[in-house]
Amino acid sequence: MKQSVLTTILSVACSALVALVVVKTSAPKATAAAPTTTYSIDGSAYRTVNLSETDYPDFTYAAESAVDAVVFVKVTVKTTQQYNIDPLFRYFFGLPESQEREQQGSGSGVIIRQDGYIVTNNHVVQGATKIEVTLNNNKVYTASVIGTDPATDVALIKIDADGLPIVPFGDSDNLRLGEWVLAIGSPLGEQLKGTITAGIVSAKGRSMPNYSGEFKIESFIQTDAAVNPGNSGGALVNKKGELVGINTAIVSQTGAYSGYSFAVPSNMVKKVVSDLIDFGSVKRAMLGISGGTVTDEIANKNKLSSPEGVYVAEVVKGGAADKAGIKAEDIITEIDGTHISTMPQLQAKVNSFHPGDKATVKVLRGGKTLELDVTFQDGNIENGTVGSDGTVAFYGAQLREAKDGVEIVSAGSGKLAAAGGEDGFIIRYVNDQKVSKPQDVIDIAKKSKRSIFIEGVTASGKPGYFGFGKD
Repeated sequence: MKQSVLTTILSVACSALVALVVVKTSAPKATAAAPTTTYSIDGSAYRTVNLSETDYPDFTYAAESAVDAVVFVKVTVKTTQQYNIDPLFRYFFGLPESQEREQQGSGSGVIIRQDGYIVTNNHVVQGATKIEVTLNNNKVYTASVIGTDPATDVALIKIDADGLPIVPFGDSDNLRLGEWVLAIGSPLGEQLKGTITAGIVSAKGRSMPNYSGEFKIESFIQTDAAVNPGNSGGALVNKKGELVGINTAIVSQTGAYSGYSFAVPSNMVKKVVSDLIDFGSVKRAMLGISGGTVTDEIANKNKLSSPEGVYVAEVVKGGAADKAGIKAEDIITEIDGTHISTMPQLQAKVNSFHPGDKATVKVLRGGKTLELDVTFQDGNIENGTVGSDGTVAFYGAQLREAKDGVEIVSAGSGKLAAAGGEDGFIIRYVNDQKVSKPQDVIDIAKKSKRSIFIEGVTASGKPGYFGFGKD
């Protein structure tokens, strides 16, 4: 009897288990819950979303659609090595004072047009005498430089080809913190070309810590996608396979990837490239202010809820901001609907405009919000213009008198920088004539009919020279 009861119980239990399995396997797949809004204790709202399986990262489409449009870039640069040898010894043995050598460098690039236009970094191709581009299918082309913009570290090169794969531009302003992105390039050389790494957007509008300031417009996308030397100029793409940035730099004490990488936003790249194609140079808008990101002290003084915005310390007389009615001690919070939290964000936004473009700027003044209409001016300052800091403008650079010549305080983004002029370079000769003050440089350049040749010493103390056409 007991055995019969036990058999009956087991039979019922097994039947129930089978029924449970049948119900579970035949039930429809649960759909993702609709986004909900939950309110925190202080009343602020934040969104919580229940993701379905299809919302989890799948990078196959983005990777496969973009990888063939990312190229390996090899450059040849001629350098001059000076020999520090006693002149008598050098004369006796017939040794030269210096010797030219060729050095090889490499980076990555992104094809943006089917007819061979490729975006890369300025520092990848700067000073190159020869540029070779290797596609992902191993075809090799010789490239020429269309134009460069040292201020954003963007360069445009071209190969003679057609029907090439491209990476379409995405909207970098729409990137969200935590969004997945892919870095594609050639880390550590040609053998690893077409390497794809994944990460998230760690920050936006970032200035790099402990950075030398070679690039004057800093509003980088920071990611944790692994990037190494050789990735410079490569693509940062979103899950749709759209170009949202050009990988540019890493911050590292070892020279290798340490968890942080930085990319120039695609919206900035797109504007620079468009100018280089249409005009041959970048038409940069200028607002005409100096200042910085709002500090906690400024925020408390102006009774702000948080230290956000750009504090205007000085307004350039006759500049775009001055004509619009912006005043010193104003706080800029918005330009044409884009919220401004930091100075890098303001730089990036202003850089998206052309001279003559109009925008509405919101400022805080005395606790009130004002909307002012601004017409941006041309950012290219006339040679010889003296700035508020006493420096003198010269082909996009800022010069000042030095102990034994004229120092390039800031190379800027004009012809001088494009030709190889760097911050800290001491100009000693212009067209074989010795100079001792900025006005000497200006006067000699004015008399030149065709080109300007500059000789001097680099910031590291090595002899250097560069030249560029006057027109």
